[in-house]
Amino acid sequence: KKKKKKKKKKKNKSFMVSITALGDLRGQEPVTRAGAQPGDLVAVTGWLGWSAAGYAVLARGFRSPRAFVEAHRRPEPPYHAGPAAAALGATAMCDVSDGLIADLGHIAEASKVRIDIRSGAIDIPTQMNDIGQAVGVDPIQWVLTGGEDHAIVATFPPDVKLPARWKVIGEVLNPSALPQVTVDGAPWTSKGGWDHFGGDIES
Repeated sequence: KKKKKKKKKKKNKSFMVSITALGDLRGQEPVTRAGAQPGDLVAVTGWLGWSAAGYAVLARGFRSPRAFVEAHRRPEPPYHAGPAAAALGATAMCDVSDGLIADLGHIAEASKVRIDIRSGAIDIPTQMNDIGQAVGVDPIQWVLTGGEDHAIVATFPPDVKLPARWKVIGEVLNPSALPQVTVDGAPWTSKGGWDHFGGDIES
């Protein structure tokens, strides 16, 4: 009798990644999410929406415009901007990894304030507009909720003179009810970013 060959069971492979981040404030006070005050300006440095636009391009099987594709594949966080913002007197700060609205929401909640974004103050490159038109997406969606660009957003006292690389995009207000982020004075009703434990979230 021929012996039947036993089928080998495929083993499921699993991976675990553990990361430890260490740093030295060199005697300086940390700038947290909890220090924003009504009257503060909201400013950002770095790219917004580029990674999300690059992902939209890749998802459709294309590889250009290359600048946006690379922004998604190899983001370049403006590491220098954090210490520089602290030196300028930033009252609260966060990187934009979950999306601008979502990450400003962390600041609003921690600081117990309302933050209003002025969409007209945010520059959208011509090529991003072209990508949006090609895939049927309003690029402001990428800018406000895309994330993964790792830009830096911070709040500053209104009398601080910011360098050109910082773009003022909104202001901190007294909360009308619960702490929240609004866009042009109104609540943002579309998806608001990324929750690492729950996926896409609604604002």
